[in-house]
Amino acid sequence: MSRIIAGIAGGTTLASVPGSATRPTTDRVKEALFSRLEALGMIARARVLDLYAGLGALGVEAVSRGASTAELVESEAKAVAACQRNARTVNDAVGRRAVTVHRAKVGGFLEQTMPGRHWDLVFMDPPYPLADEQLTRVLAALSPHLAEDALVVVERSSRSPEPDWPAGLHHYADRKYGETRLWFAEPYPAPAADGEVSA
Repeated sequence: MSRIIAGIAGGTTLASVPGSATRPTTDRVKEALFSRLEALGMIARARVLDLYAGLGALGVEAVSRGASTAELVESEAKAVAACQRNARTVNDAVGRRAVTVHRAKVGGFLEQTMPGRHWDLVFMDPPYPLADEQLTRVLAALSPHLAEDALVVVERSSRSPEPDWPAGLHHYADRKYGETRLWFAEPYPAPAADGEVSA
């Protein structure tokens, strides 16, 4: 059973999908992740994208803790229904429509995203069987839609290899929690203009 750990909706039990193939992030991993994100100042007023959302646990947790918006992207029908229930719960708690749900394949969603749309914080918890090459394609499609100071968090099995980061994304940290490893990446700094020296 998954729950919202902290914030305005803290303690709320999340809707789940019995028998579903979704793999919610454990509360232990979620608590460690959000402690790190709050220490980095990444949550307050952030525009969040939760890809392969499952139950939407990461996106709704972020809004409960002060993120501006969260978009949950999921394709499996029963999981989408759970996302919608969890979105309503958090939207009621914050008193506005902060969480929206998209029933879509992640690749298709990113391809159809309008240029100029940017997110500050992106969660990706793809199915473990997802091929490494497909994950790289999704990361490459995501890269143009990241804010300058964005953070991308990829959750994988601790036995999976490091993602093959595409141009435009730089891996700078990872953390292992039992069977789960979190990979943290950020956009490359913008190239310095002629005559300027980058910091």
